[in-house]
Amino acid sequence: MNAVPAHHQFPGRDAMIPRFREAGDVTLDLFHRDGRVDDRWLALHPREFALLWRLAEQPGERITRQQLLAEVWPIHFEPETNSVAVHVARVRAKLEPFGLVRLIATHPDGGYFLDAPPTTGLRSLAESGHP
Repeated sequence: MNAVPAHHQFPGRDAMIPRFREAGDVTLDLFHRDGRVDDRWLALHPREFALLWRLAEQPGERITRQQLLAEVWPIHFEPETNSVAVHVARVRAKLEPFGLVRLIATHPDGGYFLDAPPTTGLRSLAESGHP
């Protein structure tokens, strides 16, 4: 088994991990490992949450399938499954009732990106330590 060294998964001691991250109209909550739109939780499964959290880390930037496999799953080989596409489809289905199905976009060169402008409001509050 190929374990990823801990220093690749976690920031240094002086770095703060934000509790909240915005993904367009979705607020991701690291403590609950779920996302919500207004006051309704999405009921994300752990990998669905990790996928959306990773895409929200760099809105608008292409994240390749290989990057997602390494950082979300974490595996460093090419599996013979379409698990990334399946998880993207599941998250899109959970976003659909809110009219947010296009939040996760497929990049023309492969991979996915969060189709939402970067935000500063909630992220700044979370990073400053205020809920």
